[in-house]
Amino acid sequence: DVLDPERLIQCPYNKHHRIRASRFPYHLVKCRKSYPEVAKELSTCPFNARHLIPRADLSDHIMKCNDKGILEQDIVNQSSGFQREQMNAVSTWQAPPCEEDWET
Repeated sequence: DVLDPERLIQCPYNKHHRIRASRFPYHLVKCRKSYPEVAKELSTCPFNARHLIPRADLSDHIMKCNDKGILEQDIVNQSSGFQREQMNAVSTWQAPPCEEDWET
């Protein structure tokens, strides 16, 4: 299960490290410092910071990343909510009083 905090995930910096999902973000920070040469070869997915991808494969990963769909749907939901708010908003603007009389 993807949401299981006890699930073991392989470290992208050292293939022998298997970390519980709940500790994975902390481990990534630690291992990035321990393996700076490997870190130079990896890029972070813009949709999920837990996805560390070889630089050459990043564009392919971005096209296929499952988290992209979640983020895009969230953006759609937020923008449609904003549009509903704009449509439901009643303007309280009133023209300022005018002293001019163009007919005279």
